[in-house]
Amino acid sequence: MKTADFDYELPEELIAQTPAEPRDHSRLLVVHRKDHTLEHRHFYDIVDYLRPEDALVINETRVIPARLQGEKEDTGVPVEVLLLRRENATDWEALVRPGRRLKPGARCVFGGGLLRCEVLENVTETGGRKVRFQYEGVFEELLDRLGEMPLPPYIHEKLENPERYQTVYAKQDGSAAAPTAGLHFTPELLERIRQKGVTIVPVLLHVGLGTFRPVKVEDAEKHPMHSEFCQVTPEAADTLNRIRQAGGRIVCVGTTSVRTLETMATDDGVIHPGAGETRIFIYPGVKIKAVDALITNFHLPQSTLLMLVSALMGREETLRVYRTAVAEKYRFFSFGDAMLID
Repeated sequence: MKTADFDYELPEELIAQTPAEPRDHSRLLVVHRKDHTLEHRHFYDIVDYLRPEDALVINETRVIPARLQGEKEDTGVPVEVLLLRRENATDWEALVRPGRRLKPGARCVFGGGLLRCEVLENVTETGGRKVRFQYEGVFEELLDRLGEMPLPPYIHEKLENPERYQTVYAKQDGSAAAPTAGLHFTPELLERIRQKGVTIVPVLLHVGLGTFRPVKVEDAEKHPMHSEFCQVTPEAADTLNRIRQAGGRIVCVGTTSVRTLETMATDDGVIHPGAGETRIFIYPGVKIKAVDALITNFHLPQSTLLMLVSALMGREETLRVYRTAVAEKYRFFSFGDAMLID
């Protein structure tokens, strides 16, 4: 499976720089896999495609203000530390810039000394660093005060309201990026979905480096996935298994929900409760065990997320749908429009 086989042409002007207002007024491309037909709707129409017996699976992770701007303690050189994953009360895995200057032993200062960190060691797997923070008080309060929302590098506009890079149901701090398919939901839309009889089931995956890391190997199957924490509670597993056994569908909001369920599911499609690290890589040829439909945004060319979508639809069909989305001028990536793979 060649990485280049998942490329497509995308005009730069179609990369969304700001979120839709209201959230649920983004466009929705509905893909019917059975007959290969497409419909062009708005996201608030998603209710029409959900059935009373379905489960809608959402990722309750919350993005932390993970980007810290500071300076190297001894030279005053500007530095950036992007927090990826917390290991304990003081230690984090992070991406750092400039990497050549932040070798083990380097010290950084943020907020005039309110927060400091020391680079402990290189993380070979990711090209990042393990860093240890020193501070007084509550770390989360300092991060809220000093950190910035870690928007993807292709977004150049300033985000006026940081909550627009959070889902309305975000609860558990821990992500370095938003599960962006969920950004389209409003409380009112979720209530309409509940009123229809759909069961909304929360799971958890803290989005980490996988969102930022491109596939650089020619053979995509050799791409090393970064580990991310995920969790399915016993209540969630029981609910999803019961719904599926009764003939309902499991409709995932976002690729993170898919990866969580597929991590916890066995080959028979049964979802088991559990929590831990996942490195699951879903691409064409990998069996989808527990997911029946997907709500997702449009993903970067040659990305692992595009490969996951291709596992559901097939590579050629996925690229056909993406060409249609480009021709119809859908908005792409984190703040872009949505697609329902039915």
